[in-house]
Order: sequence, then structure tokens, then C-alpha cells
Amino acid sequence: MPLSEILYRILIQGGSYMTILKGLNATIYISFFSMLFGTLLGAFICLLRMSHLKILNVPAKIYIIVLRGSPVLMLLMLMYYGIFARSPLDANTIAVITFSLNVAAHVAELLRASVSATDKGQVEAARTLGLSAWQAFRLITLPQVIRIAKPVYQSTVVNLIQWTSVVGYVSITDLTRVINNIASRTMQPMITIIIGMLIYLALAYIVHGLFALSDYCQHRKEQLS
Repeated sequence: MPLSEILYRILIQGGSYMTILKGLNATIYISFFSMLFGTLLGAFICLLRMSHLKILNVPAKIYIIVLRGSPVLMLLMLMYYGIFARSPLDANTIAVITFSLNVAAHVAELLRASVSATDKGQVEAARTLGLSAWQAFRLITLPQVIRIAKPVYQSTVVNLIQWTSVVGYVSITDLTRVINNIASRTMQPMITIIIGMLIYLALAYIVHGLFALSDYCQHRKEQLS
């Protein structure tokens, strides 16, 4: 069979491209909101983790250890078939909650390591010049944390997009499940899976491009100032 006909059957026939777009939309939706909520929760857990009070930092430390060490698929199945089995929440919402909890553990540890790697001497110098603790954090510590954490945070975003490929186990029609269904229908698993991998690769490069654009804009801003 000619390659053009195979591609037609995979991408066009029966509205396959619309199905792929719907699956891609589900993947992007879960990834975006999981990263958003996971980052916010991770920042909060990082604050608890860095507290000098054991009643705060010990639970945060346990949370990070447990969530970072748990397989995402097992956590998703626990949430869907166990904790939220009788709840009115739909599968997409449960997936977002699950991945947000997982991302939060990784972001919390990433932020903690980044804060620990900042130059404390600059903060002390800023305080002696009369800046408040909040001003010193916002003007001195936070920019350093962002610069240190950004490369690993970028990898976390890409990893999250890849992790979402397991949501098909809880009846979500994401990109991976759509690709698998098309492969079964067309009996062309190799080419179909390669197409799916290329789409995931494109998503990864879009993320890299957005971070590169952010770095460029920041560099231009510093030059103009």
C-alpha cells in the first residue's frame, strides 16, 4: 500500500484528524492546569518544608518523599478508582488533581534547592541597606530562584506532558489513547505510533521555544534597562 494512502487512512479517513485534535486538546488541558495548580501548591509546600517548625516541615517532607516516589499511574488509579470513585468529579478533573499533587512535590523540592543555592550575602547586604524582608526576597532572592530553577522547571513541564499519556487507563481519550485506537483500526501500528511520537516531540519543542522566548525577552529587558 502506498505511503500516501496509509497516511490518508491514519490522519484523514473517518475524521481521524478531528479525533487526534480532541485527544491533543485533552492532553494540553490536563498538562496546563496540572502545571498551574501544581506550581502554586508546590510553592506552598516549599514554604512549609523550609519552616523551622517540625509540625510544618515534617509533613511537607513526607509529602515530597511519598509523592515523588510513587508511580504516577498508580497514583492516578488510586484517585480514580479509590478516593474519588463515588464523587461527581469527571475523569479530567481527577487527572488534573492527581498530576497537580505529583507536580507539586517535584516543584517544592526544586524551589527548596533553588532557594538554598541563592547568594545569602546579597540578601544580608540588602537588609543592611534598609530593605524589608519582603523587598529583599522580591528583588534579590526571587530573581535568583527563577534563574536557577528555570532549566529544571522546563524539564518538569515536558515530563508532565509525557506523564499524561497514562490517563487512558481511567477512560480519558487523550492523544495516546487516540493514537492507539487509530493504530488498531488501521492495522498500521508502527507508522501511527511514530506520528504520535512526533506530536509529543512537537509539544516538547513548543515548550522549549516558549522558555527560550522568555529568556530572550528577559535579556532584552535587561539590555534596555
